[in-house]
Amino acid sequence: MKLTILGGGGFRVPLVYGALLTDRAEGRVTHVVLHDLDAQRLSAVTRVLAEQAAGVPDAPEVTATTDLDEALRGADFVFSAIRVGGLEGRANDERVALAEGVLGQETVGAGGIAYGLRTVPVAVDIAQRVARLAPDAWVINFTNPAGLVTEAMSRHLGDRVIGICDSPVGLGRRIARVLGVKNPGEAWIDYVGLNHLGWVRGLRVAGRDELPRLLADPDLLGSFEEGKLFGVDWLRSLGAIPNEYLHYYYFNREAVRAYQQADKTRGAFLRDQQAGFYEQMRNPDASALEVWDRTRAEREATYMSENRETAGAGERDADDLSGGYEKVALALMRAIARDERTTLILNVRNQDTLSVLDTDAVIEVPCLVDANGAHPVAVAPLPDHATGLVCAVKAVEREVLAAAESGSRTTAVKAFALHPLVDSVNVARRLVDGYTGVHPGLAYLK
Repeated sequence: MKLTILGGGGFRVPLVYGALLTDRAEGRVTHVVLHDLDAQRLSAVTRVLAEQAAGVPDAPEVTATTDLDEALRGADFVFSAIRVGGLEGRANDERVALAEGVLGQETVGAGGIAYGLRTVPVAVDIAQRVARLAPDAWVINFTNPAGLVTEAMSRHLGDRVIGICDSPVGLGRRIARVLGVKNPGEAWIDYVGLNHLGWVRGLRVAGRDELPRLLADPDLLGSFEEGKLFGVDWLRSLGAIPNEYLHYYYFNREAVRAYQQADKTRGAFLRDQQAGFYEQMRNPDASALEVWDRTRAEREATYMSENRETAGAGERDADDLSGGYEKVALALMRAIARDERTTLILNVRNQDTLSVLDTDAVIEVPCLVDANGAHPVAVAPLPDHATGLVCAVKAVEREVLAAAESGSRTTAVKAFALHPLVDSVNVARRLVDGYTGVHPGLAYLK
């Protein structure tokens, strides 16, 4: 079975390959094709993968190419993990937004809109190529903003593109752990929303909802990441546990201030850190796997550090440093390829799951997965406060898609101006001016 990874020179690719190495079942991946526009990055990541595979019998063969059509042709699965504009682009997204006093995070607010505007045209081109060169392939989208990009690709691939994110899985795992659930895989997580904009409203074990027990115990509630981040009183007010990215909405002023005062934004930190990693990979005597693993540990430990500092949440727990998006991706791929039915929280088309959104809107909800793909599970309606946010952000996503399709600068301004975290039409206009000035990938906006 052939797996193509777009963005194959990306730093997190070894996580995916490492997960593949543990899969010894029939119908597993036998050939991995890495595609990237940067040959040096491809070479570096290929070295890491070769060291991972050393001594592993029947490790999947790895090839690398800068030819997109060659990479896609004949693929059974395509993992899309591209970063249009690179980490320099992300750093610019943050810098331009913060100069206007608004959030520049890569998926939330102004930064997410800028990233979406330059990513959607590329993602659409990929989707059209997949439809032509590998029409039977399933596309698993990692590319952020994951919900927006998945929706753009779904207009060409239908339900054969599925978006994934490890945030809901990590949140569910943390809740299960503090509740003493021995096997988190046996818990049903009632999670609903958009990517990076969702809430856990229940966690059922053997048919019983254990979330009320957590909300009723202040010590237990304050003992894990989200409790520390949001505060016990706010979580009890909501009656739910929000995805960590909602900290940017609920504590926006504090988050913006922390990012403005930081020595480096997250994008600038990662840009410099990964530049160091790829530079070290120029040394043929360096242990590629050791350098990568050391860099990865630092990356995970500093995740959302400004938010945790603002909330006084302290360091991340050791159990939260292992990531997990590669496990979600492999579980999804196995379920489809082998008809191993499972339940995963995924980004898929709404159908009739949430009545406040149309059928084609991509949402993030639990899905039953089998050989025919991912099928969203019916969920209870959102409370009013969540409905307002979800509908507002989905409206912004639709304006981003319209701007990307039409090339309309006016529509791009509208997308920024309508976002809940951008508080002025004039700011929106200046943001578009700022982003088009630093991103060649936005030259299409007229």
